[in-house]
Amino acid sequence: MSDLDKLIEDTLREADGGRPGAGAEPGYFKQAIALFTGRMAWVHWLIMIAQALFFIGGAWCAVNFFNAQNALDAMRWGLPATVLLIYSAIFKSTLGPQMETNRLLMEIKRLELRLVQAEARRNETS
Repeated sequence: MSDLDKLIEDTLREADGGRPGAGAEPGYFKQAIALFTGRMAWVHWLIMIAQALFFIGGAWCAVNFFNAQNALDAMRWGLPATVLLIYSAIFKSTLGPQMETNRLLMEIKRLELRLVQAEARRNETS
């Protein structure tokens, strides 16, 4: 077994924690929280902070929109409210593909581990 194979095996063992059902896919919230760790965590934190600011600004504009007394004031508050709330939804939705990518990478690592283990067993028997 090469050093790379040993590293993959050790990494997967740490990630799985050696517990029963370790090969099972982690739940949604565990995957979402995992986005905020690792080398790309700062980008995800930045996205979430911007999303929160857009949402708060959109909600504030929406409240002023509903409290407007005439049509011109309603337009002045309604358009920014709509834009900010749409931006908020777009920013939030950018994290979904990254979760899918992380799932795919973990499955590839598990496949690599299985191949390494199968090769090791084959070498032991020959």
